[in-house]
Amino acid sequence: MHIDLVDRDLYATAGPPHDQLAWLRANSPVHWHEGEPGFWAVSRYEDVVHVSRHSDLFSSHKKLALFEDLSEDQIALQRLMMLNQDPPEHTRRRSLVNRGFTPRTIGALEQHIRDICDDLLDKLTGEVDFVTEIAAPLPLYVICELLGAPVSDRDKVFNWSNRMIGAQDPDYSASPEEGSNAAMEVYAYANQLAAQRRANPKNDIVTKLLQPDEHGETLDENEFDLFVLLLVVAGNETTRNAASGGMLALFEHPDQWDRLVADPTMAKTASDEIVRWVSPVNLFRRTSTTDQVLGGQQIKADDKVVVFYSSANRDTTVFPDAEVFDIGRDPNPHIGFGGGGAHFCLGNHLAKLELRILFEQLARRHPRLRQTGPARRLRSNFINGIKELPITIG
Repeated sequence: MHIDLVDRDLYATAGPPHDQLAWLRANSPVHWHEGEPGFWAVSRYEDVVHVSRHSDLFSSHKKLALFEDLSEDQIALQRLMMLNQDPPEHTRRRSLVNRGFTPRTIGALEQHIRDICDDLLDKLTGEVDFVTEIAAPLPLYVICELLGAPVSDRDKVFNWSNRMIGAQDPDYSASPEEGSNAAMEVYAYANQLAAQRRANPKNDIVTKLLQPDEHGETLDENEFDLFVLLLVVAGNETTRNAASGGMLALFEHPDQWDRLVADPTMAKTASDEIVRWVSPVNLFRRTSTTDQVLGGQQIKADDKVVVFYSSANRDTTVFPDAEVFDIGRDPNPHIGFGGGGAHFCLGNHLAKLELRILFEQLARRHPRLRQTGPARRLRSNFINGIKELPITIG
């Protein structure tokens, strides 16, 4: 079989190439993928988890966590971001940021998220785009709430995120420099927020992160700016694309939508199955720190290693009937939020809460929801995204 896991046009047409990934899991689970440079494509659940949980063997810091190969100057700047760090520096940074994402902090948002969902659904009439009217605004409202930023700023956040993630999609980015420009605008915005909270502390995550922890540690200016950047992208894109991809999956599997409408409390298991099925983050990159063997293949130090979550989440050795979309699937040990280890998604509880409430309310309030046109996908091999999903309110 011809293997090309990089072609963005392929993803824009049909999403992750599940036929290729299934072949790789069965025949070449750690596969040398030709390219400039070539890389090891890791497709099997067991191996993806192994790479994820061994930062000492597979570094996020050496060449960053994103697929693209950047210049040394770009790498040096991006290494300041938590996403691109290894323990122990990553551990220090994450412990500081964790203060804003405790179960108690996230749990306290439940009613607020329910109110946001109801407000969004109150406004739906006739034919609308599910992405721009529901899936995108929900996490944007929540991010503004977390940052203590005015809700009026959500359109800015939406624009920044689109320009950074959609750098290879002509609908979102006019030039390769657009993503960098958007990042600089986020840095400036973060600086303004920090200055406001230092002068006028509030009960929000920004104030918490600017205050010293119990050891007197604080985030410096660059660290704080990069955290806001990460929140703008990760806190928005994963929930947004899981929601839109999940809605599309329910349209494509009407029997599962009927199950959810009959029992909206199934939204709890449905949210996990949606994340497994959609895998909103398709891949991450690591760099081997030493000569080692993975999946029977000899990996050399400094080799590029890419883990495919969308493949691991369809591994039949872990998920019985993996190609079946089953909103009641339990247990569901998906790794849509990462394969564990140092970089397990900080906001996974928040994302699951948003998805659970959204689909519960959709099923209760709009049981006759229908798709009225084709979904348009993001041209990206990194984010499994949907740009447009026309629906009508029955």
